[in-house]
Amino acid sequence: MSTLASASPVLRTRPVGVGHWRAFLCVARHLNFRAAAEELALTQSAVSRQIQALEDEVGIALFLRHTRAVELTSAGAQLLRTVGPAVERMDAAVRQVRQTAGRKSVAITTWSSFASMWLIPRMEAFQQAHPDIDIRIDASDSHTDLDTADLDLALRYSAPGPRVHGGERLFGEQLAVVASPWLLKSAAPVRQSSDLEQFTLIEAGDAHRSTHLQWLSWRRWFDAQGCPLLQPQRWLYFNYAHQIVQAALAGQGLALARLPLVADALASGDLVEVLPGTRLDSPLAYWLLLGPRSRQRPEAQAFTAWLRQEAGATRRFLGEGSENADQA
Repeated sequence: MSTLASASPVLRTRPVGVGHWRAFLCVARHLNFRAAAEELALTQSAVSRQIQALEDEVGIALFLRHTRAVELTSAGAQLLRTVGPAVERMDAAVRQVRQTAGRKSVAITTWSSFASMWLIPRMEAFQQAHPDIDIRIDASDSHTDLDTADLDLALRYSAPGPRVHGGERLFGEQLAVVASPWLLKSAAPVRQSSDLEQFTLIEAGDAHRSTHLQWLSWRRWFDAQGCPLLQPQRWLYFNYAHQIVQAALAGQGLALARLPLVADALASGDLVEVLPGTRLDSPLAYWLLLGPRSRQRPEAQAFTAWLRQEAGATRRFLGEGSENADQA
């Protein structure tokens, strides 16, 4: 049997040092080894050795070296398109970390509707009182583990149970029918629940997919009012609470809204409560959970103190008797 004259080259899989990539980017930008060496504060021979080492690692030439010029090969151009933006993003991240090093900050995770409708409108008061504390809000519907994440506290929406174990109850929840005042002026007077048949009713699109969300459904409100067969003019569905309220503000229909999230809109008159005597209590509540590393940080303590104060105002709006938050 005959043997191959030469074996196929073995491809290397280990990562390439960042220093090699910086030399590559500099030479590719100048197309001149001397200019690259001056920018990197290295000798020309040191830059040449780094490029040669990079080519050995990659397994192919990245530059064509002419007598008076340097030219990228097709492989070099391909790497430049990918490596250049990656190194720029890395440098930007390092700059950001350096700028924030030593600054006081509080990182919060919560869901987007609560952030936009309750937390953010109140943030200016905290920022004025604590101008030296930076705030980072991570708005996500997924539950983050505070034991491992780079976060100080979580604001969650849940019935009492494992998901909020060890958490502090900020306030409860009631549901109320709300609408834009000008929408009500354009329709016949609403004196009883059956009068809602003349309107579009706005609801969460997935309100019937879980016990958790069924508490927020119009069907539950119909049952409580003794009109289970009521049918509105039409239905309008959205995925998020802030979308439902935005549609109500725009006069697109009546919403069965979470009172803690529309307190400001009701106080300003942008929304009006329809049939106030038909509010529904909910088993769901709003909770504060503190990360284990944040309990002793002064900035986290300042934020939670402010949060409890704001939660107390919401409890008073809801008519909750206790000023003291409960533990889950």
